[in-house]
This record gives sequence, C-alpha cells and structure tokens, in this order.
Amino acid sequence: MNMDLEICVNSIQSAYNAKQGGATRVELCQNLNEGGTTPSYATIDYCVNKLGLRTYVLIRPRTGDFTYNELEFETICQEVELCKQLGASGVVVGFLDNNGNVDKEKTKEIVHRAGNMEITFHRAFDICSNPMQALEDVIECGCTRILTSGWKNTAFEGMSLLKDLVQQASGRIKIMAGSGVNTNNVLEIIQTTGVGEVHSSCKHNIGEWKEEDAEQYLDKSNKCHSETNAEEVSKLVALINNIK
Repeated sequence: MNMDLEICVNSIQSAYNAKQGGATRVELCQNLNEGGTTPSYATIDYCVNKLGLRTYVLIRPRTGDFTYNELEFETICQEVELCKQLGASGVVVGFLDNNGNVDKEKTKEIVHRAGNMEITFHRAFDICSNPMQALEDVIECGCTRILTSGWKNTAFEGMSLLKDLVQQASGRIKIMAGSGVNTNNVLEIIQTTGVGEVHSSCKHNIGEWKEEDAEQYLDKSNKCHSETNAEEVSKLVALINNIK
C-alpha cells in the first residue's frame, strides 16, 4: 500500500524536528492551538529551501469562520502567489458560504492561481452542511485532496464517514485523515477507512504552567507552547513504512 504521511508543524523548530524524525512532507502553519493561520514568508522559505521538505502551506488570514470578505480573499490570493514563488508543493485552503456550502467560486479561483501546486481543502469540510455534496463540489473545483476528521473531533471517531468518503471519491480525489491521529490508532484508521494519506501533529508541550506563574507571565501563552516531537514522528514514520 502506498501511504503518505503529512506532519502538521507550527514553527521552524517543529519543521526541523519533523525532518529529524524522518518526515518528508509537512503542512506548515502557525497558531495551531487556534486552528492554524498563515505562517511567515521566512518560515515557508526555510521549510522549502533549507530543509527541503515537501511543504503544504496553510493559507488562512485569521481564525474563526471560513467565509471571507473581498479584502481577506485578496490577501489569500497574494499569499498563494508567494507560496508559488517560493516553491511550495501546495497550499491548504477552505472556503464556505453563509449556508455552509463549499464556496466553489473562491475555491476554483485559488486552484487556478496555484498553477502546478496541489490544493488541499482543509477541515472547513468538517463543518459544511452536507459532506457528500461538499465532496462532489471540491472535486468539481479541481482540488487534490480533502483533509477531514469525518465530521467528528478526531479521525478515529469519524472513521465511518471517512470510509464512506473514500468509497464515494473512488480515486477522483485523495482523502486524508487528520485530527488526533497517533501511533496508537493510525493503523486502525487506515485499515478501517481505506484512506491513502494521514495527517498528524505529533506535538508535545514545552514549558510547564503553574498557578503561581500568573503573576509574572499573565497568560499561559507567554510561557508555554507546543512543538512537534521528533521521536513521535519517527515512531509514526516507522509504522507507516511497514504497512504492506
């Protein structure tokens, strides 16, 4: 079985750790704890041209919903152009309208602007109004893959829908299982659903927050952060590589 693993990384250090663990492909973002936003130009450049990773860049100008106004969409388009110039392998986007349907106009525009880059439609898919219709809409738009947890908080919980999506897609688009994927459940997810790609952050926390820290640091975000763990990546890579 040809299985591809994508590690979600939230910083230069996380990307470096992912490569140390044997990863060759990453989804690059920042502010992962808030669902992810677009990373900096320098971070993209480092991942693509210094680390040599297949880099898929999350293009999301803000947290919150996935219905963007003209100004936000203009920014998204510019970010896609920059990613293309830097040699990114792809971009990760998601557009919904006010009714929870895939915004096909915006999605098609990004597919056009991306050129040879691949397009991942991200987990905005998991809050759309109808997953099977959304699947057909994303296929129509020309995207390469859908990143989804099967309409649940984790891919393990969403295995039933993931299996249905794989069957309905019938090879027309890649279905990538993500959210909560780890060494304890990745094989079951793959075997049960038939997905050809999996997505995991393999993250751990850096820094310990104590109640007495509030006086000095004010907020946990001023002391602690999450980071990709190279050892966990290595374990996951080994499991994926051993799938027959």
